[in-house]
Amino acid sequence: MLEPLFSKLNDLRVILASGSEQRAILLRSTKMKFEIVPSNFEENLDPKEHTFSDFVEKTALGKVNDVWERLKNDPVKPDIVIGTDTMVAFNGRMYGKPKTKEQAIKTITDLTQSGIPNAVYSGVVVRYHDDIRKFTEVTTVYMSKLTPEDVLAYVETGEPMGKAGGYGIQGIAGTFVERIEGDGNNVIGLPLCRLFRLLKEMLLNK
Repeated sequence: MLEPLFSKLNDLRVILASGSEQRAILLRSTKMKFEIVPSNFEENLDPKEHTFSDFVEKTALGKVNDVWERLKNDPVKPDIVIGTDTMVAFNGRMYGKPKTKEQAIKTITDLTQSGIPNAVYSGVVVRYHDDIRKFTEVTTVYMSKLTPEDVLAYVETGEPMGKAGGYGIQGIAGTFVERIEGDGNNVIGLPLCRLFRLLKEMLLNK
């Protein structure tokens, strides 16, 4: 099933429109050939004006369009640009990347005090020439209750900075994530299963 897809993908110029090291690691694990071109898209959408899915999909689309426009006049034009945006939702509120230590403390405190799980939303957009497709993957994450001292100790490691919801299950936060329901790769930032299902549909099932 995968061989025809990878054969075609590896003949194309594929761009990952992200500077996320974890997304790159996930995509490299598939052995697919791709380039990394971080987007300059200003992520300034107002969360109050969008549903969670709309927010991540529109942000991902902005990243894809930014990179496509910058590269479209290259001698070798891009064939595929992949963009992703991830955020965490809890109790009806959207949590992005904490910008300060205080924000990180509040975020982790919120997510670990109630026993209520949080939901990780990743919006994925794939542009293959003029064909643009998108989807949202949602994964539910259950966390242990942390003491204020635990929260502070975690924040002091620096891990929460730069991560949606202030945590990454592939790091120290894995010690207080009890279980997940759904695609674990999605929590890291790139839902590989649905991404490759979409790539197969776009490249092989026309």
